[in-house]
Amino acid sequence: MKLSSREIVLAGLFAAVISILSQFTIPFGPIPLTLQTFAVGFVVTILGKKTGTIAVAIYLLMGMIGLPVLAGGSAGISHYFGPTGGFLVGFIFQAYFIGLIIEKARFNYFWSILANVIGAFITLFFGSLWLKFSGSLPWNAAFSAGMIPFILPGLIKAVAAGYLGVLLGKRLPFTNLVYR
Repeated sequence: MKLSSREIVLAGLFAAVISILSQFTIPFGPIPLTLQTFAVGFVVTILGKKTGTIAVAIYLLMGMIGLPVLAGGSAGISHYFGPTGGFLVGFIFQAYFIGLIIEKARFNYFWSILANVIGAFITLFFGSLWLKFSGSLPWNAAFSAGMIPFILPGLIKAVAAGYLGVLLGKRLPFTNLVYR
């Protein structure tokens, strides 16, 4: 996969957007409510599958190497092995599938919101799966801890990300290159 310099710059800039939005958190046990999932969906809705997924990967790498970009200004590889690890890894899959759905369908409000709702559930699934295996939890406990409390906030953030992503994306000149 060859990247243009424009794609690299956009991915880096939007990784910074994810980093900033990720600082908005509400403590909620070991897994906080954050704007990370909103940020991922919003960025990918604007940038598309390839550049959006790269932006998410850059964001995750920044957190992994110790830059305080993860939720609440946290950082370090330990977060990828703690209770939030599955959610963090899920962001890559969330990004890819949101971009894929929008690119295969249409860049409009309906498809962007639907793609973001599906993406939100992908992240919740990965987070719950990680809780199941890392915490040796039964399936019902893992999904009760990693999915159920986050469904309504996830839906709200997904609708907002899809709507605002299209609203802003239709006004940015580079989205015409992504969604031809």
